[in-house]
Parts: sequence; structure tokens; C-alpha cells
Amino acid sequence: MTENVPLPDFDLSRFMPYRLAVAAQRTSEELARQYRDRFGISIPEWRVLVHLATAEDVSVRDIEARVAMEKSKVSRAATRLEAQGYVTKTQHQGDRRLVRLKLTPRGRELMAELLPLAQAYQDEIEARLGAAFAHLESGLTALLQDK
Repeated sequence: MTENVPLPDFDLSRFMPYRLAVAAQRTSEELARQYRDRFGISIPEWRVLVHLATAEDVSVRDIEARVAMEKSKVSRAATRLEAQGYVTKTQHQGDRRLVRLKLTPRGRELMAELLPLAQAYQDEIEARLGAAFAHLESGLTALLQDK
């Protein structure tokens, strides 16, 4: 019976949430190929590292909230990064449930090479978008603001 229910017109190729998700995935993968090939790190590991490079001493919970990544993914990435000598993990003094992460000197050396790679990719995106980049930036800022 429900096979005959007419569906409203809907153009998925113009549906903004879908297009944003696809664009985010593609751009993330383009950059990930570069750092995966060169440094052997994954997207979750990159996200942990870049947050530590900009905030120094961060909890797993902080990273989870900032990048909308599940706590288990952040924790696994942090464990792999600790095993590679890029980060240290310590328990928060006031709340033993919180795990604090910090770059090691080796992690700082890695980020000294990785951040210019990321900036070069940002510059490439800006060049590809031309004048539309400023509009995209302001649109993303509006979408990412808390309601």
C-alpha cells in the first residue's frame, strides 16, 4: 500500500547538510592522504595532535567536544599517539575520570612538520575557491555558532 504514496520533490544534490558532509569528508581525506603517507597517522590522531598543538594541555573530553568525535575514538587515538611517543597521558588532579593529554618533545617536532603541511593545504583550498572563500568562511562561522 505505502509503495504508492507520492514523495515530495527533493534534490539531494542541493541539500546543504548532505553537501557539507561530503565536502568535509573529501577535504579531510585529501589532507589525510598527505599526512598518512608522510607520517603514518590517522584522521583521529591528526585531530588530537592539532588540538594539543594549539591548546597545549587538553583533556580527552575537551577534544571530544571540540571535534564532535566520540570519546572512544579520541581515547584510542591518544593511546596510539602515546605508544609512538607523541603525547603523554595523565589523570586530572581534581577529577580522576579526566585524562589530560600533552605533546611530548617528539610530538612537538612532528607538529613542526605537520602544521606547515596543513597550512599549505588551507592555502590550496583558498586558491581553489577564490573570492568565494570569504563567503564560505562567514557561512561556516554562522553555522557553527551555538544557537
